[in-house]
Amino acid sequence: MTNPSKSPASHQCESPDCGCSNVDVSAALRVAVITLSDTRTIDNDPSGDRIVALLEDVGHLVAERIVITDDEGPLRESIKAFVADDSVDAIITTGGTGIAPRDLAVDVIEELLDVSLPGFGEHFRAISIAEIGPKAMLSRATAGRIGQVVVFALPGSTGAVTTAMNHCVLPIIRHASALVKG
Repeated sequence: MTNPSKSPASHQCESPDCGCSNVDVSAALRVAVITLSDTRTIDNDPSGDRIVALLEDVGHLVAERIVITDDEGPLRESIKAFVADDSVDAIITTGGTGIAPRDLAVDVIEELLDVSLPGFGEHFRAISIAEIGPKAMLSRATAGRIGQVVVFALPGSTGAVTTAMNHCVLPIIRHASALVKG
């Protein structure tokens, strides 16, 4: 098990059987970032900005970044296009993971997943409950695999994005990507 107080950039597996010896920890992944919002633009997207900054801080590349409305069709088509792009290793979405009527990201993404990772959302909510209390249970953050692409669906708040990236996404993204590519 990794020490949660370590930063993701210094992640070194402490368990010899975790499989990380097969993962190039210096490899830059190409990540597509999708913000779902009816009010944000690429120039006014602090959560998307935070995802990009944290990815780049640890050496990953942003393959593409888009802001789309919180609607099923654009999200479904964007994810399918990124999955079909062989140069994309992972997709991170922000927004649309709550329980409001317009929060459709999780429903759309779960329909597309070949494999879901329920532990991702469970871990995120456990950490978030410690940080912000019971409101964290209102998040449906999730992750999984579509084809050979790892997908992470994060909440829209910058604080939640920071928590999810530092404690849930960055510590596993290289390993997860290596596993799904075989």
